[in-house]
Amino acid sequence: MKLGNVLIPVADLDAAIAFYGLPVKFRDGDRFAALDGGGVTVALAGPAEHVTASAAPSYKVEDVARTVSEMSARGAEVVRGPEDGPHERRAVLRDPSGNVFVLFSPL
Repeated sequence: MKLGNVLIPVADLDAAIAFYGLPVKFRDGDRFAALDGGGVTVALAGPAEHVTASAAPSYKVEDVARTVSEMSARGAEVVRGPEDGPHERRAVLRDPSGNVFVLFSPL
């Protein structure tokens, strides 16, 4: 498991890109933008891609379903089970302290 990005749900992608002022690495219309935050990608999710209600770390894994199972066995709560998004397979979990995080693997 490796930190892939910090996911931030936003109401308006254009306004959020202007606000953060970081170079855009990738953009998918009004759905999503990946910004170059230096050592970590800042991932802005427009309303169509809101998988969390607040900012959350996103971890890149080899197998989302397997990692969900492993994390659940260690006490994670599944908020959203594995599902395919436009560019990745993803799941949303909550750690034993109540913090939400995302697991993803590119399609």
